[in-house]
Amino acid sequence: MGTGKARRPSGLDLSDEKLVELLRQMLLLRTIDAKMLLLQRQGRVAFYGPVSGQEASIVGSSFPLAAEDWIFSALREGPTALLRGMSIDVFLAENFGTSLSSQKARQMPCHYAYRGANVVTWSSCIGTQLPHAVGTAMAMKYRRDKNVAVGYMGDGATSEGDFHVALNFAGVYKSPVVFVCQNNQWAISVPAKMQTASESFAVKAEAYGFPGVRVDGNDVLAVYKVMKDAVSRARRGDGPTLVECVTYRIGPHSSSDDPTKYREAAEVETWKNRDPIERYRTFLTDLGLWSRELEATVQKDLDAFVQSGIERAESSPQPPVEWIIEDVYGETPARLRRQLDDWRSANE
Repeated sequence: MGTGKARRPSGLDLSDEKLVELLRQMLLLRTIDAKMLLLQRQGRVAFYGPVSGQEASIVGSSFPLAAEDWIFSALREGPTALLRGMSIDVFLAENFGTSLSSQKARQMPCHYAYRGANVVTWSSCIGTQLPHAVGTAMAMKYRRDKNVAVGYMGDGATSEGDFHVALNFAGVYKSPVVFVCQNNQWAISVPAKMQTASESFAVKAEAYGFPGVRVDGNDVLAVYKVMKDAVSRARRGDGPTLVECVTYRIGPHSSSDDPTKYREAAEVETWKNRDPIERYRTFLTDLGLWSRELEATVQKDLDAFVQSGIERAESSPQPPVEWIIEDVYGETPARLRRQLDDWRSANE
């Protein structure tokens, strides 16, 4: 795992335009982080889980996927919905809880979902998305679809029973699934060295009979190449792969967390020097595909794009109270209808 400039691995099928798009997507995620954390501090959203420092792992792992593939995210991969076509308004409305929410404002902030690109809503119960990813992969296998499911997790999820259940089943039945572990060194306040006695998280795949690959998660092209190979393997019917992206969470676990209580500032500074955006920016500049002038233009456009989304999401109406019980039952129970009528009467 290198710590220098991003490298261009052999076997890439990326045009110059796509190489630039990778950086634009990473800059978009960091722009959203900066704005949403400010909004949370202002009390305009209740909670936010930043992704800063992990942009290369997120963008690089989602870029090789086809539109028909399925994504089961953890806390920091929800932005894949935005990268796969979800509108910025609806994406941000999931944090504001307004009526633009595609999930009727029923989910917690940062629990994104986008039916249009098969991005399934996340559960705060750690690791539960992994068996779901395997189940979806098996359904596609039975239907002879050539699509792939991706199950994301943090390093902490590898200590959950669902991790072992999912990997064991996928290995036995050669499920067309790719498991992606973002090893960002910290499961909230638990360091990775206290999460496992194994030499890596990737090596755990060997016990279940399929490959595990450890990749520099701050090198977007290395992540893309490894993920592209894993997706191709699953699509061919050769079974799953566990990809461990070694990266770092630069900021807090969430807006509710104070990381200074459990990790040293020197450690953070070390990883800031491996910033995936800075590394890839340097790489594209060396190729003649990026410049300060281009970045100023791109950043201006991203700022306006995100700000307009914030304004539309925040100013959209509050969800109607009826959404609390709509779609929950095929036929709404009488007691719930009475409760809704009582609420209406009390608030007229």
